Amino acid sequence: MENTTVVGIHKLELYIPDSYLTLNSLAEHHDIAPEKYILGIGQSKMAVPSPDEDVITLAANAAQSVLDSLTSQEAQSISTLIFATESSVDQSKSGAAYLMGLIDIQSNCRAFEIKQACYAGTAGLQMACDLAKTRPEESILLVASDIARYKQNSPGECTQGAGAIAMLISANPDIVEIDPERGFYSTDIMDFWRPNYFKHALVDGELSKDAYLNIMNKSYLNYIHKGGKSLAEFDWLCFHQPFTKMANKAYRHLKESFVDEMKDKTEASYAITQTYGREIGNTYTASLYIGLLSLLDNAEQDVSGQKIGFFSYGSGAVGEFFSGTINQNYRLGISTKHNKLRLSERHEINYDTYIDYMYQTRDVGQLEHIKSQSKFRFIGITDHKRVYQRCPMLKRKAA
Repeated sequence: MENTTVVGIHKLELYIPDSYLTLNSLAEHHDIAPEKYILGIGQSKMAVPSPDEDVITLAANAAQSVLDSLTSQEAQSISTLIFATESSVDQSKSGAAYLMGLIDIQSNCRAFEIKQACYAGTAGLQMACDLAKTRPEESILLVASDIARYKQNSPGECTQGAGAIAMLISANPDIVEIDPERGFYSTDIMDFWRPNYFKHALVDGELSKDAYLNIMNKSYLNYIHKGGKSLAEFDWLCFHQPFTKMANKAYRHLKESFVDEMKDKTEASYAITQTYGREIGNTYTASLYIGLLSLLDNAEQDVSGQKIGFFSYGSGAVGEFFSGTINQNYRLGISTKHNKLRLSERHEINYDTYIDYMYQTRDVGQLEHIKSQSKFRFIGITDHKRVYQRCPMLKRKAA
């Protein structure tokens, strides 16, 4: 008998650092025209984590916001915690295990980390959907958290960013029902990678852009082969955005490759998904879902019942095309006023502070006097053990 359980995203929360650097400031210090960044890659700001923030603290803030929004019954239904990142802090212990010691989640829960570049968030989503479909009485907390960090003065520096997305995946979701059809394509290429002995990523930018577009087409064709919807049926398109201009390139590539299916599509079908990413920068595993949240938060009209086509890409490389339908209760699962307030209340830092935050190595004990406005802090390493601190809970301000 066919399993007809509807599964998808029930809650969706964002967390970003308090600080940002403008791309104007970066361009000035790189001695290039700001338009190369503002128009060329579509970025205006990059979120910059404080030295007492890392992917664990970013993830903990986003995850705790989801947990704070749940009823006790919903919280008790969480059977699995999945942590997706390509900025892992340990080669053995998962980020999910660290989260178990920080956030208010029950201990009767499996916890683990997954990795495949920026695709890992989608790998976690689809695994979570399969779990929820098989066991509809259970829900899964999925957290995607990353800090995009490149070598100073390298071409990739202008795409840096930081942030985390947390999602509760369940049966009968409030936000987005994820369709069962999925199209994939994987291959072995060296377009972006970070060896264990490097603190920053290495990238072949042109190869990566070409791979993204080619794998998008092949993933979509595989999705159609498996019974998926035509591009013509989607009200919205949501692309992975290593920089926001990449969504423009993806849209144009689909326009050229699938002329009949895309003939009625305009840039309005994806442009709103770029709003948050332009202000945050690259967040790797969280990027696609920040695009989704940007759409849900900023659409002027009610988008319930409308269909979204998603493309997820992870260098190395894996791509997946999938789809979903926005639920009529979607506003119950997101925190629109808080998200907009969070973005507007961040503070700008100067270039010297940015260099200090992103590139300065600190010894044990040097973090005690650095305090971000976070619920969770990384306070140093003792005996090769990372130490975190939970701060007094900060209440959200009313918008």
